[in-house]
Parts: sequence; structure tokens; C-alpha cells
Amino acid sequence: MAKGIKFTEGGVCAAKGFTSNGIHCGIRKNKKKRDLSLIFSEKIAAASSVYTTNLVKGAPLLVTKENISDGYAQAVICNSGNANTCNANGIEIAKLACTYVAKELNISPKNVIVASTGVIGQPMDISPIKNGIPELVSGLGKKSEIAAEGIMTTDTKLKQIAVTFEIDGVKCAMGGIAKGSGMIHPNMATMLVFITTDVSITPEMLNVALKNDIQETFNMVSIDGDTSTNDMVSVLANGMAGNPTITSNGKAFNIFKKALNLVNSKLCEMIAKDGEGATKLLRAIVTSAKTKKDAKIIAKSVICSSLVKAAMFGSDANWGRVLCAIGYSGAKCDIHKVDVTFLSKGGFVEVCKEGHGIDFSEEQAKLVLSLDEIDILISMNDGKGKAKAWGCDLTYDYVKINGDYRT
Repeated sequence: MAKGIKFTEGGVCAAKGFTSNGIHCGIRKNKKKRDLSLIFSEKIAAASSVYTTNLVKGAPLLVTKENISDGYAQAVICNSGNANTCNANGIEIAKLACTYVAKELNISPKNVIVASTGVIGQPMDISPIKNGIPELVSGLGKKSEIAAEGIMTTDTKLKQIAVTFEIDGVKCAMGGIAKGSGMIHPNMATMLVFITTDVSITPEMLNVALKNDIQETFNMVSIDGDTSTNDMVSVLANGMAGNPTITSNGKAFNIFKKALNLVNSKLCEMIAKDGEGATKLLRAIVTSAKTKKDAKIIAKSVICSSLVKAAMFGSDANWGRVLCAIGYSGAKCDIHKVDVTFLSKGGFVEVCKEGHGIDFSEEQAKLVLSLDEIDILISMNDGKGKAKAWGCDLTYDYVKINGDYRT
């Protein structure tokens, strides 16, 4: 962990001035599952979002992009159970959601970030959202966990994180919630992430920090190789900590970036570990590649390999599949220099040296690979480039979940 940054409680409500809530409004059939969430800042906040690269984009992303084009927002509303994508009236519904929640909060509809997650192409009715907003707003409080529940779809675990740190001697906080289990692949994926902070920072610098950091975090996560239509990461910074406003590069901005990276990295791990049907979190950690770019290409190729993922599910130390993924990755490398080691809390096992297999204990390998978090350590012995990618194993349950997802 970066020096001076500490974990704390509170999720998206850890920072000053932020409250949240989540309810069941009726979008989802199961009344026990929340399907509408809200995050609200007392003061208008600098805002930045990054969106999926998929050419098919959910209507909420288009509305959000328009709303925060001035660099500011004050609330986030998100529903689960329907992606509001490929609907003829999708833009209208997304804008109405902004209008109704803004009226209840007494803010401008243009200061609302709107998001949706769920089934693509499903007709959507605004009525449940409209009818649920009064309850959603009246129940606002320090309810990060409840808000996190409201954005879940096939997730099995709630995902939230918060940290504290100091900028120019002023105590600051940052927290986040996320959803994501499937349809997740580098270049954003149905992954939604909402981050809040009380740091004072200009929209321009916030945008720089977010866009740079996702290249090392969320764009290095893959569950199944499918890039969703609704992925979005949004950050709100309301300045209520009272630090001197960050307007340029420097020590304060570096601290902010480290805090953001820690929050995003932890959410990446949570998303990968909760991949649809997953039993294991996988981390591909590449060192000494020719360049950082090559390291990232290699890490993503290994973590995306269905054969590597399947081998990890079976606790099979099939290191040849790792080399295979490196070989077709497109990275510049000398395969005859590559070393591979598997590591977990059960210990480690070296399986490949200089591109060739070496004798190792199958019993030790089974022990290492049977645990629920596994590091695939890849030393390229060819430079100073390094990178990390997150993923999960490929199981029978992944097919079961996605075989009847819509119905």
C-alpha cells in the first residue's frame, strides 16, 4: 500500500458530504433484490467518467456524457435489472430518470450521472423508477452497502472500498462501489464503478487522473472476453475536505493518483474474484519485459486465455498454456528467456525456466493451485517493463449462468 494511505469504512459515504441509498422499486421481479440506487453530494462536485469502447452503448452513457460535459455533477442514479440499451425510447427514459431525481433533490437534471445494468434490448418502463425516487431520496444516509446492493446483477458479493490520506496536511477520503461479474474484458466491460472523494481538484485534473489510471486497472481486467455495452467508471470530487485545489501536476496530485489507484486496484480484484461462476482470483504478474506496453499485452493475453483459466479451475499446473498465450499475444519477446512460477498462500512452484519445463512436485503444484487466489508470475528477463492483469478461472457454472441469463 502507498505510504500514508489507510483503509477505512464507509464506501462511497466515507468522504465528507456524500450520502447514498438503495431500494427495490419494481424493475426486478424478485422483491428481495434492490434495483435502484442513488449517490448524492451536498455540494456540486467535479466529475469525470470513462465509458465502454463498445460501439453499442447504453442510452444512460450517452446522457451522462452530455450531462457532465461541463465537468460537474452532484448525483448518481443507477438501476439494475434492465440495461436500457438498444431501446427506441432509451434516451428519453435516461433523461426522465435524471429529471425525476433532480426534482426530488432540488438540483439540475444536468448534474445527474445516470447508469443502468441488466438485460440488453429489454423494453423498459420509467414508472418504477419515477415511483421509487421519493423513497430513494428520503432514505438517503450513510448507506454505501445498500447502494452497492442496488447495482448488482449476477454478482454474488458486494463490492466496496474506502481509504483516507492527507493532501497538504488536510485529511481526505475516497471510496467506491462496483458491480461486475460477467461480460467483462479489457477496455471496460457490464461493469459499473462509482467513486466519491472530498478532495478539491479541478475537473481537468480529475479527468487526467481517471483516464490514466484505468489503463493500469480496469482495462487490465477480463472475465470472459466480452466487452459490455454499459460499462462506466465515474468519479465525483466535491472538495469538502478543504485542501488547496489541485490544479496541476505535483506532490498533491501524485498522492491523489496513488489513492485512486489503490481504490481502483482493490475493486478490480473484487470484480475478478466474483466473476460469473468463478472459484479463483487469478493475477498475471509480468516483470522484466522489453517495455511496459509488451508487459501489458502479455499479462492480458495470459489472463484472457480460456485454456489457462480452465487449467486453473482444475488446479492443473499446465504451464505450456501460459507460454502459448505469451507466444500469440503479439508482444515483442524472446520466449527462450521466459520463467513461470505459480504462487498462492499454499506456497509456490517453479514450472518453467528459460522457456523450458523443469522438474517440479505435482503434489506441491496441486496445493498451490487449489487455493482461491493464484498469482501467475512471468519473468521475461528481457527489460524493465512490468504489468499486472486480473481475471478468474473458467468453470461449468459460467455456462450455466449465461445459458439462461435472460430468462
